[in-house]
Amino acid sequence: MKICLVGSSGGHLTHLYMLKTFWENRDRFWVTFDKEDARSLLAGEKTYSCYYPTNRSLKALLINTKIAWEILRKEKPDLIISSGAAVAVPFFYIGKLLGVKLIYIEVFDRIDKPTMSGRMVYPIVDRFVVQWEEMKVVYPKAINLGSIF
Repeated sequence: MKICLVGSSGGHLTHLYMLKTFWENRDRFWVTFDKEDARSLLAGEKTYSCYYPTNRSLKALLINTKIAWEILRKEKPDLIISSGAAVAVPFFYIGKLLGVKLIYIEVFDRIDKPTMSGRMVYPIVDRFVVQWEEMKVVYPKAINLGSIF
């Protein structure tokens, strides 16, 4: 199984990195911002850079959609995992078109309100994971696996 782990740098990337016991022995690659924290955390990992800033930016969405198309067609992952933020959206929609399985993890600091990225990918994901039982009111089809921390 080949895994694509995609997320903004900072907390979103930290969430994904904390799943190390799941991904460490699998073929994988990362898509994140080219920032110091990501370079440091992912030293030695196969990484691709995406465009930022992404927040509510049509320009970023278009650029990252092109990047997603190129990377996903080249790498052919079986699974995409993300905890956000906006960079996940084009990767999930392109991934869906290519038949890739999708898992989205809503971030830990959301207890009763959805993120914009979560709302956008919820309709198309194969698994939507929340970390608080209260979030199942927001995302009824979600599964609560508890805290990643």
